[in-house]
Amino acid sequence: MMKYGKNVLTALAISALVTCFIGCQKKEGSVERAGKELEKAAEKTAEQIEEAGEKIQEATE
Repeated sequence: MMKYGKNVLTALAISALVTCFIGCQKKEGSVERAGKELEKAAEKTAEQIEEAGEKIQEATE
């Protein structure tokens, strides 16, 4: 009887771990991908503005 109980407990523990791992894997949706693309575009624009500002400062010196 004890062996049966250990097998059931082991099966439940493995099932719980597998469920946790599956639940933790987050698939990226279309909104998240769009948000990342917007962040990249904003960073690129900020870099270009900074470069333009530096060029203007150099030109005025």
